Amino acid sequence: IAITYGTAIHGLRDRARLQPGETVAVLGASGGAGLAAVEIAKLMGARVVAVASSAEKLDIARQHGADAGVDYTSRDLKTALRDETGGAGIDVVYDCVGGVHAEPALRALAWQGRFLVVGFASGDIPNLALNLVLLKGCDVLGVFWGESVKRNPAGHRANMTELLSWIASGRLKPRIHATFALDEIVAAIGVLDRREAIGKVVITM
Repeated sequence: IAITYGTAIHGLRDRARLQPGETVAVLGASGGAGLAAVEIAKLMGARVVAVASSAEKLDIARQHGADAGVDYTSRDLKTALRDETGGAGIDVVYDCVGGVHAEPALRALAWQGRFLVVGFASGDIPNLALNLVLLKGCDVLGVFWGESVKRNPAGHRANMTELLSWIASGRLKPRIHATFALDEIVAAIGVLDRREAIGKVVITM
């Protein structure tokens, strides 16, 4: 809860200053980090566009609050994201994947949109074209949850209080993909390596 959802609320609230009614695109929307962002963005009043690699993964994202979905294996990502906003562009991109899909997502941003750099699950760190940042008047914002906790513990406490209240009221319920015993850790890591996880993979001790 603290890391995955803490990162999502820190990124969307503290860094992007997400407002109700804005549109958020979440890359890698079916993984643990992505689903957390989908749920948090929805609870904050945003319209959420999930981005993933299959119809099954997009269905899971919709079950957790996504309003629309884009399968980047069958559609041009930039065009699809712009189409989902009637051509206006995405207000906030939440990117925990990196790789080749980062630049098309950046190109789909609206004027003065915000691109959140959350992580690189693809294994590739993209080089963003800075001319796009200039032309769109947009912000590229790093989301480093661990450092933010150390530097702003009061802000972290406020975010965790909000998260736990949502969980206590039943408005937020993390999805568990599978649970493994500690001696099954190789199998658990295999699920992550093959990008099969839809939600969190849990190790019990």
